[in-house]
Amino acid sequence: MAYFIPKITTEKRNINLRANQNSFLFDINSSDANERLDKFLSINIPLYTRSHLRNLIDNGHVTVNNTVVKSGYKIKLNDKIAVVLPEPEPSYLTPENIALNIVYEDNDLLVINKPAGLVVHPGAGHRTGTMVNALLYHCKTLSGINGILRPGIVHRLDKNTSGLLVVAKNDLSHVHLSRQFEVRSIIRTYHAIVWGVPEKEGEISKNIGRSQRDRKKMSVLKDRGRTATTGYRLLRDYIYLSHLELSLRTGRTHQIRVHLNYINHPLFGDPDYNGRKSQIPRLPSHLQKRAMSLLKRIDRQALHAKTLEFIHPISSEAMHFDSELPEDMRQILDRIVDALMLG
Repeated sequence: MAYFIPKITTEKRNINLRANQNSFLFDINSSDANERLDKFLSINIPLYTRSHLRNLIDNGHVTVNNTVVKSGYKIKLNDKIAVVLPEPEPSYLTPENIALNIVYEDNDLLVINKPAGLVVHPGAGHRTGTMVNALLYHCKTLSGINGILRPGIVHRLDKNTSGLLVVAKNDLSHVHLSRQFEVRSIIRTYHAIVWGVPEKEGEISKNIGRSQRDRKKMSVLKDRGRTATTGYRLLRDYIYLSHLELSLRTGRTHQIRVHLNYINHPLFGDPDYNGRKSQIPRLPSHLQKRAMSLLKRIDRQALHAKTLEFIHPISSEAMHFDSELPEDMRQILDRIVDALMLG
């Protein structure tokens, strides 16, 4: 079954161009001369992000005087820039009747409380059974900016991280939400159970990049990688485990998991970043059995995206969402308390 991702349906802004739904033509005057092509387009076609426009340029959908150029081309007086948007690509993803915990929905977006174990979008090894497959069944339209495998997806959570995600139903909403992520005005807080007891609060600022030892993992890198910053606050100390609240200043792959492992307080239960049996020998002998018993109750990292705050892309209303901790994390916290009370 082919599912077509919709393209632009909104009216164009008051800019110096002739346009229909799928093409733009700019005649360059002196005030725009010497500007980078990708920057010029991002200003004058505000519906699309600069990275998306770069992709259009790189794939030959933008010409200057009928010639394909690079994103960094410096435009000149009297240049004629043509942008021809590609036809919607057919997606052969299958809509699937998978239950979604929809916290909020309107004509422009949805907020989903994703359970642990649900993959956000199709990829290697996960062509079906993803949140995107469920969204295609539930929604008539989703934004197409992130491509045919990720319709509507503005940001992601790891498969085994639970919690709140916002999904865009159209390109205009997607761009506005993406820009809020870019300028870091979207507020996301996570709750986590970690090994050990860190300081009452702190900030971890370490570059993150692909691990050289295992390309499926990320790691802290000294001289390369991308800047990443995670803030944390201790909510409760359980002697050998802690309940933390975390905030992201950036949004790198596996950021919280990598940063907490780096400061020797890995996420409880994390199978990829030292969160399971490798921590047991660090404990006093009388706590080792308790910790092993708790580990058997969770097969994932104890991480939940608890709150999400952003400005609605169309109404400009301030939106705030909060979610309960999932059952597996609640059980672990309850059992730690019970065990501590018993001594």
